[in-house]
Amino acid sequence: MGIKVNGEVVEVSAIRAEAERMRARYEEAFSGMEPGQREAQLLDWSRENVVERVLVKQEAVRRGGEIPKQQVDSALKQLKKDRAAEDSQDEIAAEREAQLRKEIEEQLRVERLLDDVCSDAGRPSEQGVAECYEQNKERFKTADMVRAGHIVKHVNWLTGEKDAYETIKKAQDELNKGAVFEDLVRKYSDCPENDGDLGYIGRGQMAEEFEDIVFNLDVGKVSDIFRTRFGYHIARVYDRKPSITRSIDEVREQIVSELAEQMRSEAINTFVDELKAEAAIEEVQPGSQGR
Repeated sequence: MGIKVNGEVVEVSAIRAEAERMRARYEEAFSGMEPGQREAQLLDWSRENVVERVLVKQEAVRRGGEIPKQQVDSALKQLKKDRAAEDSQDEIAAEREAQLRKEIEEQLRVERLLDDVCSDAGRPSEQGVAECYEQNKERFKTADMVRAGHIVKHVNWLTGEKDAYETIKKAQDELNKGAVFEDLVRKYSDCPENDGDLGYIGRGQMAEEFEDIVFNLDVGKVSDIFRTRFGYHIARVYDRKPSITRSIDEVREQIVSELAEQMRSEAINTFVDELKAEAAIEEVQPGSQGR
């Protein structure tokens, strides 16, 4: 079923195209819903999105005003440049170029309209920034960091399981006799760069098995031999940087940006709601759009 928005027909195909655009993200977010219910909700939201875009476009055209030709030329030039970068062999025909110019001009009108709508949204207040910081301190925590080094012997097509373990065991035996860790890195490790020092690492940067060891090892301590999917390791922890909450001054710019975007979205939503309240929106049966 299609829609008429202030007399302008919106084809069913436009709604279905919007549903396909939204589908992957939508289905991931609402995977717990029944398939039929999920599809109906997706189509309903897609319909609303399309209607809102049509209303905004109509209002942008109604307000009129010239769009400088050089702006359209610049946008079209960038579009052609992007197509060339994608190695597209299709040249833009004259008829298609004329249509693209029209679409670009419409988009520039919409952008100008939304900029006008948001111009009175203001900027976040200091109180608003402070409240956001207090309510979201967990978000502003730094991650735990560990500076670690390792001796590693890979298990692969060159070195089998037994040989890799025997090599790493030799390194451990020498450590237990007082050898210097970094000397053994250079002597035995498959990754001798920087004497095995990996620098500061956070969770998620290394193999899980490796992180389970080093994040539970005291500074200055050396681990026992352990296995990861890469091979056998002995790790040493040089230093730690515990999680801390960044100060409001450190995250002020981030908060201001987020709050400003929220204010912009709220201004646009209010404006679109006003357009919808005054619009004539009706369902039309397939085949009756032209009546």
